[in-house]
Amino acid sequence: MNALSILLFILFSPDTYIYIGWGLLLLLTLIVVAGLVRLRRRRWLRVLMLVTLLLCWWAFLWGSYVGVRQLRVVHVEFTSADLPKEFDGYRIVQFSDAHVGTFTGWRKDLLRKAIDSINAQHADAVVFTGDLKNKTYDEITEHLPQLRRIKARDGVFSVLGNHDYPMYISDFKHPYELELDQGMVENYQDDMGWVLLTNGRHRIRRDSASIVIAGMENDGEGRFPQLGDVNSALFGIARDEFVVMLEHDPSAWRRKILPHSHVQLTLSGHTHGGQFSLFGWSPVSLAKRYSNGMYYMGNRALYVSPGLSGVIPFRLGVPPEITVITLRSEMRNKQ
Repeated sequence: MNALSILLFILFSPDTYIYIGWGLLLLLTLIVVAGLVRLRRRRWLRVLMLVTLLLCWWAFLWGSYVGVRQLRVVHVEFTSADLPKEFDGYRIVQFSDAHVGTFTGWRKDLLRKAIDSINAQHADAVVFTGDLKNKTYDEITEHLPQLRRIKARDGVFSVLGNHDYPMYISDFKHPYELELDQGMVENYQDDMGWVLLTNGRHRIRRDSASIVIAGMENDGEGRFPQLGDVNSALFGIARDEFVVMLEHDPSAWRRKILPHSHVQLTLSGHTHGGQFSLFGWSPVSLAKRYSNGMYYMGNRALYVSPGLSGVIPFRLGVPPEITVITLRSEMRNKQ
């Protein structure tokens, strides 16, 4: 982790980023006004500068105060010949990257509304694909009453994201404090009634049929934790069983899940969809092969959620999302 990233994570609260945005735009405004005065004979350049300034102000204000409120519920279907007919129509609600430390002040109500929306889907199962906090476990504490409200018929299942490990405070805390932080993140999920899958699995039954929800620890690239173990997560699972794999970092799909398992559907987050897109294109797609939405490899698929929030409270063109995934049996479609 570079020194700049460490400085940002230590010093800045979510609102600090907003204040910095205001400061930079006010400075830009002064520069543009000065330029308009000096460039009286270059009308085209003055118009360009003014339009650019107005677009910057619009993007900042919209993304910081409007875009973060535009929660959407996205419905997708996944069809598989391996899905038992007893599970045809099974509904999984996925949410990801809550970053609850960002839901401060007036934004607390946004988390409440997101949880209301999750429960309104009447899911068979709810899954959370990592990044519950920004930096430390105490960000979760005040939100426990809200998070405990998330319910589903077969339970709430979760995995850890890179922010759920103490990597962002490791250079500034005693080892026992790091262990405490990690332990509290896991204990809180147990307190909320969530089933945390750390390279583990949970079987869901309907009569004599069953499917498996498995979960890997975060397995990223570069500086991110690389702790995912496919074999442990699928221990005792037969090759013909239908598996939904939860893995925070979508890059693990290509590196580990596809080549080393038969998992039919993988659910991930991590990218936030870039939190910014223009006409459907986001710069994050240049750096991430799997950045937002559904991806297929033969009859297997990966869904990447853009998440609910982020360390920086900003969304432009990439609304916060709750995903309703309906499983379909190919056998049903052939009848």
